[in-house]
Amino acid sequence: MDTSAASPVTRRRFLGHTGLALSPVFFPFVLKGATDANNSETLKIGLVGGGGRGTGAASQALGADYNTKLFAIADVAAEKADAAVKTLGDKFAGRVEVPLERQFIGLDAYKKVIECCDVVILASPPGFRPLHLEAAVDGGKHIFCEKPMAVDATGYRKALAAVEKAKEKKLCVVAGYCWRRDAARREAFKRLQDGQIGDVTSIFATYYTGPVKPMPEASARKPEMSDVEWQIRNWYNFSWLSGDSLVEQAVHSIDKLCWAMGDKDPVSAIATGGRQIPSEGGNIFDHFHVAYEFEGNVICHLGSRQIPGCQNENADTIRGTKGTLLIGKGNQPMIDAAERWRFKGESKDMYQVEHDELFAAIRKGEVLNDGSWMLHSTMVALMGRMAAYTGKKFTWQDAIKSTEDLAPDDLKWGDKFTPTPMPMPGKLAKA
Repeated sequence: MDTSAASPVTRRRFLGHTGLALSPVFFPFVLKGATDANNSETLKIGLVGGGGRGTGAASQALGADYNTKLFAIADVAAEKADAAVKTLGDKFAGRVEVPLERQFIGLDAYKKVIECCDVVILASPPGFRPLHLEAAVDGGKHIFCEKPMAVDATGYRKALAAVEKAKEKKLCVVAGYCWRRDAARREAFKRLQDGQIGDVTSIFATYYTGPVKPMPEASARKPEMSDVEWQIRNWYNFSWLSGDSLVEQAVHSIDKLCWAMGDKDPVSAIATGGRQIPSEGGNIFDHFHVAYEFEGNVICHLGSRQIPGCQNENADTIRGTKGTLLIGKGNQPMIDAAERWRFKGESKDMYQVEHDELFAAIRKGEVLNDGSWMLHSTMVALMGRMAAYTGKKFTWQDAIKSTEDLAPDDLKWGDKFTPTPMPMPGKLAKA
């Protein structure tokens, strides 16, 4: 999305918002693919999205490989870029080289980060992810891509095309589905795949928690704020930016469900959902329940909720013909079967492992590409949301061929934009 912010034009903001080419002094690096990197080369990291998750991911990237440095950052808010640079600079003295000239501000700022860095961290609101992923792949960069990877079927297809191109270019693409890099769950799912609980017969996954980023009152909006600015500053509450709570948060549980089912396509989904707590201006649900049907009449349920004062739970009950795998019912995953098991190994921070494995692959000249399954899990989440929004049964083909497109790619910072209204199941046609 291209834009220019309605704010004073300082040198910094001029660099961040114009489409003018910057002096080559800012872009001295000649791109290298996965097969060309070597241990003596200092890799320049670029961060797109300087919020909490983006700052955390940049910290883990710097911690994964000592011969790296944070070289550029993009955000729509100068204060977030400032905070990220300060936080990371305090932690990694001498390895954060992000002067004002490389703190790019604006909706087009991601382009400038991609131009001047070797490894790009994509951590902006998910509505921008397909566009940023496509640009990073076209730029020949290695990528850490936070979840989810799209917020609608149109974005899913764009992102899927990008990760296929990344494979052709031998680029590393690592997904932010962190549980797949947790040692306990890796062993648990390996045992599942080896047949310790037999064939999976059902799954019940929960992601019950409180509100994540509640919508502020309308009075908090400053008169000069455009629709686009207001929505981006409150991105979690708008489906075109977050994908809704099912797709932004509970997608972790959906990803584990997909993992357990061998990343096979579901046959269909039917769902319920709605908004229990009023949210002035936002258009997302605060609860969902999705029943996915897989081949063999295997039904996998996912329940999610973001309502205070309720039972919180993040758990997976995976039943098979020979036993049950339980995750989140104790401190570690366990299997109740003829051969009982509980994880007793050593666990490393799964967020750190994501980056350890990414940078190890780059250094070895290997191609680590999570693209296929990361987009599959995203699409399964979108399929469930479509079913809940409409009240209709969705097949896999319905989902992947949907024409749903929640926002145009050419929105500008100062634009007026009315998002889709709060969905009303039974009244909204299939997407």
